[in-house]
Amino acid sequence: MAKAYWIVRVSVRNIDEYPRYLTAARPAFERFGANFLVRGGAYESMEGSSRERNVVVEFADMATARACYASPEYQAARAIRQQHADADFLIAEGA
Repeated sequence: MAKAYWIVRVSVRNIDEYPRYLTAARPAFERFGANFLVRGGAYESMEGSSRERNVVVEFADMATARACYASPEYQAARAIRQQHADADFLIAEGA
């Protein structure tokens, strides 16, 4: 079974409040075994558009990645994120 990944690009609008999202999302990440491969850090935009924060989160499979996103814990955190940041968010199956 192939692993799955959240690939998220984020532009934070309110840096003071954004940590509330991270705190609120932690229970979902722990519950679904999220493994952060990329979490912010330096990057180079080689083509197309970019955002200032990039995140790649690994999950055991697509079902787990989807379940984490749909969980009540993550949806509550998502509502906070949407108040303080704009994001492009996709779930991709690994090779």
